[in-house]
Amino acid sequence: MKKSYKIEVDCPNCAAKMETAANKTEGVKEANVNFMLLKMKVEFEDGADPQAVMEAVQHNCKKATSDGEIFL
Repeated sequence: MKKSYKIEVDCPNCAAKMETAANKTEGVKEANVNFMLLKMKVEFEDGADPQAVMEAVQHNCKKATSDGEIFL
């Protein structure tokens, strides 16, 4: 399953940190952040609960950079 989320981030470096943190989260198969469009596309592992995974992604992204926000 793939989903797209609106994000708010101020710089490309912080967007890259968010992408790295999202990709390291359990349940995420692949995550891509587009700084110009302010979007995060997430592909979930089979059987993963997208809501629970995205809460973990949001937590991990906040640890990586306090600059970014994901709108769930």
